[in-house]
Amino acid sequence: MKKLVTWIGLSLLSVFLLAACGDEGKSESKEPKGDEPLKVVTSFTIIADMAREIGGDLVEVHNLVPTGTDPHEYEPLPADIKAATDADVLFYNGLNLEGGKDGWFYKMIHTVNQKEENIFSLTERVEPMYLTDEDGREEEINPHAFIDPSVGVKMAEDMRDALMKKHPSKSEEIQKRGDAYVQRLKEIVNEYEERINDIPEKKRVLVTSERAFQYMTSRYGIKEAFIWEIDTEENGSPTQIKNLITFIKEHEVPVLFMESNVDPRPMETVSNETGVRIANKKIYSDEIGSPGDEVDTYVKYLYYNINLIHDELSK
Repeated sequence: MKKLVTWIGLSLLSVFLLAACGDEGKSESKEPKGDEPLKVVTSFTIIADMAREIGGDLVEVHNLVPTGTDPHEYEPLPADIKAATDADVLFYNGLNLEGGKDGWFYKMIHTVNQKEENIFSLTERVEPMYLTDEDGREEEINPHAFIDPSVGVKMAEDMRDALMKKHPSKSEEIQKRGDAYVQRLKEIVNEYEERINDIPEKKRVLVTSERAFQYMTSRYGIKEAFIWEIDTEENGSPTQIKNLITFIKEHEVPVLFMESNVDPRPMETVSNETGVRIANKKIYSDEIGSPGDEVDTYVKYLYYNINLIHDELSK
């Protein structure tokens, strides 16, 4: 994903403060009255889709970071501030996807006086994996755990339980929808294992632009390689490209994968230098598509990626 250098300007900070002062008390923990939906705020597209799948008509979802926007350094809009102020529950990924405790998400919820009991990270049960610096030292947490469907199961379970807690009068319906969704994700976990085991062992190498697939490749025993560890201003440097070219030649990599939201030029350079082709379709990492796109739900995202990986590496 393309890292944007953003900052919260004075004008937006004024909006924050006005929203916080003008809506005191709205962040108190409460259950919706009657048939009112639970007001849910989500940090990015995959979590928003989970909330709609598990909550159905019982939730009204406002998503913050839209498709095509970097969730690391997002700048909330006035509509986001209002939604966060009025929200009954807020879900975020964690693992530093939203900038950590000092990032934009926590600045926003503290500014609008949201209570901690209304805020849920969906990766509390996920063992973090780390990106490394040029010397191989663990440097920062890799936030892309949701690419592994087994992590998606944990996230969905935690969301289901949180929604039941925040909407107890509708807990049976939420549990029914949540259980069905979790079961669907568990089936995908098994399908990933079957599809990857079907790939010839020597071809189980996933080469991408960014090191976003670390959790998935680690779980399923796939070798990984990449141009850069995480998005910075130095993506696709000559040294990064040279190192990947060496890896590709040493491991006889059959195909290269390009993410849907990265600059294509570095991988195109790698392909030209090695003679290894780029997969015909792009792989998804940080987001799902807009409504109506081929990959507009988390379930479609998981199926799309494993089908692409299997089909391209099995040729």
